[in-house]
Amino acid sequence: MKLTQIASALALSVAINGAVFAGNYVDIKVVAINDFHGQLESPGSLRNLAADTTATIPVGGIDWLAGYIADIKSKNPNTVVVSAGDLIGATPLLSALFHDEPTIETMNRAGLDINAVGNHEFDEGKTELLRMQNGGCHPTDVNTCQGASVGTPVPFEGADFQFLAANVVDKTTKETLFPAYTIKEFEGVKVAFIGMTLKETPSIVTPSGVAGLQFKDEIKTVNHLIPELRAQGARTIIVLIHQGGTTTATASIEKLNACEGGLEGSPIKTIVNGLSNAVDAVITGHTHALYNCLLTTRNGKHKVPVTSALSIGRVVTELDLKINSETGRLRKVSANNVVVDRNNTAITPNAEIATIVNNYKTVVQPIANRIIGSISADLTRTNNAAGESTLGDVIADAQLTATAAKGFGEAQIAFMNPGGVRADLTYASSSAGEGDGNVTYSEAFTAQPFGNSLVTMTLTGAQIETLLEQQFVGCPNGQNV
Repeated sequence: MKLTQIASALALSVAINGAVFAGNYVDIKVVAINDFHGQLESPGSLRNLAADTTATIPVGGIDWLAGYIADIKSKNPNTVVVSAGDLIGATPLLSALFHDEPTIETMNRAGLDINAVGNHEFDEGKTELLRMQNGGCHPTDVNTCQGASVGTPVPFEGADFQFLAANVVDKTTKETLFPAYTIKEFEGVKVAFIGMTLKETPSIVTPSGVAGLQFKDEIKTVNHLIPELRAQGARTIIVLIHQGGTTTATASIEKLNACEGGLEGSPIKTIVNGLSNAVDAVITGHTHALYNCLLTTRNGKHKVPVTSALSIGRVVTELDLKINSETGRLRKVSANNVVVDRNNTAITPNAEIATIVNNYKTVVQPIANRIIGSISADLTRTNNAAGESTLGDVIADAQLTATAAKGFGEAQIAFMNPGGVRADLTYASSSAGEGDGNVTYSEAFTAQPFGNSLVTMTLTGAQIETLLEQQFVGCPNGQNV
């Protein structure tokens, strides 16, 4: 059995008011990704435990992701391509050096239609995020607007797709930063997409990135919009939210459509359980997880698909909708996670996008391959039972060194968020040929692709103990038991 057949066999579907349909119906497909983080090249492999415990398949890459999207569209022209946030931000050097212009340009050509903002969309602040939508060159950085070298328009074209931010309000104008929703129409049938980020975004983003913005409650935001959407004739409503959950399953091929643990204790379950019964599906992100679940909305009976497609372009979610063409009501919805398999001979990667990526690689190479240090062994982000990793220790030690001196914070201890350690530093030479033990700028940047400032503060011993205990997600009351 092929991987795609396995995924199809495990797909979840919900029939509304029975499975026998009368009348005319329109079939609409939604293709979803989340947490792409500017991963233009393949991030590596995904485990194929169905074959054996060590087997993997090569996955991802924007050219292959575009190939999958094109293949899906060729089978159903009534297709919408969406993202549940963190499309940009915390990106590899290949995108980040150019302020994520390469990600926007290639996503334009891949066919993305909608991106709900995530927390990392705000890494460089409101003004820069608006530039991502509207185009134009960065006001100060010479690395901006490389179109003449890579084969894209000059100045930077901006996103052909629509950013959505239903719960992000400008405190001055009292308007949402981007539209709260968009409505797509196919053969007379209207489907509404509400897009938003987690309300806790200000607590996990550099304050300057969210200055002047208010982040509202997710449940109240969605439910408030329902009457407005219905008044415009949209009877099918899909929520794109940059918030998610975790499962007990290992991310692998045979777990593409698993829902082990049912997202119990996850923020997204609480949110979905409070949504109006008018919501028909919820596409999630933020936790970089892989799941395909059915959760109930506000009345405790109406079940909707709740999905997440892992992260960095390794998986896509296909959502199939069957809608009554006369009433606009959804009669059936099914969700299916599909791996972006670079060995799939039925898929043709997008050659134009591959050329753009390769051209950016040429521009970035002198900076990326510069040697900035050395290591004597692998520094990995693999956590032990205490949540500690070798590379996490090194980063925390570096932070302490930078902030311990008088006048620079006089810090006595430093902490590193494990989720912020994005890649290992390996002793063996990379494909750049820098030599064993040497660390390039690109490798270091990939491990820490952030521009955050180091902060020192005074904490009590009790506060430090609480902080350490709260890292153990899933334990009762955050305690390590």
